[in-house]
Amino acid sequence: MEIRTVHANGVEFAYLAVGEGPLALCLHGFPDSAHTWRYLMPELAERGYRAVAPFMRGYAPTEVPADGAYEEAALAADLRALHEELGGGDDAVVVGHDWGAVPVYVTAGRFRAAVTLAVPPPGVLGSGFLDYDQLKRSFYIFLFQTAMAEAAASRPGFLERLWQDWSPGYDAAEDLAFVRRSIGEPANLRAAIGYYRAMLGTTPPSGRHPEVRPDVTGPVLYLHGAQDGCLGAGLAENAPEHLPEGSRVELVPGAGHFLHLERPAEVNRLILDWLGPAS
Repeated sequence: MEIRTVHANGVEFAYLAVGEGPLALCLHGFPDSAHTWRYLMPELAERGYRAVAPFMRGYAPTEVPADGAYEEAALAADLRALHEELGGGDDAVVVGHDWGAVPVYVTAGRFRAAVTLAVPPPGVLGSGFLDYDQLKRSFYIFLFQTAMAEAAASRPGFLERLWQDWSPGYDAAEDLAFVRRSIGEPANLRAAIGYYRAMLGTTPPSGRHPEVRPDVTGPVLYLHGAQDGCLGAGLAENAPEHLPEGSRVELVPGAGHFLHLERPAEVNRLILDWLGPAS
């Protein structure tokens, strides 16, 4: 896979690319990188897609955005701009994991098909997030609102333990090497934490990006690991109520938060069957 760059929404994005054909955008989450799609992208290319996985704003080698904006509206504006700048048309598809799923829910209307993983649709997290067990899993979100966040997250073993807790039994050594390249520098780590500060309003909205609202006008495939240690699998139970008619929700047995890496054959099959061949 080649690493290329594109200027979109005022940010110089680096991205991995393979294949030719209709655009298939693959968006990663935290603490991760575009390399998380290394199993899916070649199979998308074999199906006739041009698979593109950008490093999200602030994740090297994508630049740290000058506007310092990490709110949902900024991520949605990035996805819309990437779709346009990369020549995506009505036949483009999108796949998003973790933070990469967030902008999919508010821009899915411009894609032929959409898949989200590990973060359920808007409306699901409300009450479920306040469950005691889920609050314990989400300790890092509250830590990230504080001035101690960067110091804690940069300590040896912190990110490793997150991966261990979120995907029990999975050997994340290769993934963590990629993660260190993307958010190992202080400015990049601060950017990655910035998503969470914007999430809870510790950093107020920049006002530089148009407000967003859910734009899921067609069916979505939602996948969640049955052993997810980040967002408990119980949160997926109500997902169908918040997705359009014809959507599908699958709980992947034996998989945690990084289900597409833990069970690539099964997860790739579910995604590819949903997307179908490139049109």
